Amino acid sequence: MSLMISTESPPLTSDAAGVIRVGGTRVSFDSGVFAFLDGSTPEEIAQQYPTLNLADVYGAVTYYLNHRDEVTAYLRDRQTQREQIRKEVEGRFDPTGLRDRLLAMRPTS
Repeated sequence: MSLMISTESPPLTSDAAGVIRVGGTRVSFDSGVFAFLDGSTPEEIAQQYPTLNLADVYGAVTYYLNHRDEVTAYLRDRQTQREQIRKEVEGRFDPTGLRDRLLAMRPTS
């Protein structure tokens, strides 16, 4: 009996906002890559994100290792998007004194 070798697509999908997700879950590819770059093994990443299965984590890590330049560019773009969104939110909602305002609203007993 011979083993049939087939090519498999990476377990990555892009949502409506352009965020890449792993294995049909809501876990972002970014999270998995950053965990891997921080030294987590695929097994540890799967434990950290219970909705992921181990094969999908390995598939995502494999994709990263085979496409480092493209993934680095994607992560850089996502960082720019995050910074832009943060600035927009802070521009609409001044966070200065937020904790004090929230504590002042707390009922006293």
